[in-house]
Amino acid sequence: MKFKYKKFGSGILRPVIPIGLIYQNRFVRYEVLVDSGADFCIFDAQIGELLGIDIRNGERKEVGGITGSVEYFYVHPVTIQVGGWPFEIEAGFLPNIAELGHGVVGQRGFFDIFVVRFDFLKEEIELRKRI
Repeated sequence: MKFKYKKFGSGILRPVIPIGLIYQNRFVRYEVLVDSGADFCIFDAQIGELLGIDIRNGERKEVGGITGSVEYFYVHPVTIQVGGWPFEIEAGFLPNIAELGHGVVGQRGFFDIFVVRFDFLKEEIELRKRI
């Protein structure tokens, strides 16, 4: 399946795709950055709360970004829906990530499910499910 890069501001292109997140009987649409440098899938805590997840009840882990500051996120099992196909993953929920940009899909929970091809000149991301 293919997705177009999304344009921001004055022509900045980013590999941002739409996904669905499912927990129990709740569903939320969400846009995420496809980030090969991210170890995990991490979403904003408010998204988890919309899904009915008690965020701080999950396993606490830490993440450090490019600035080196440490933040804590909480891991929960969810279903990620990409292109209409559901996949069970463990995702982190990080308070206030929306202030920094998008949630991210990373190595565990996304790149271990899909072969990902970035084509910046065509402004396209291609995903193929691993066999």
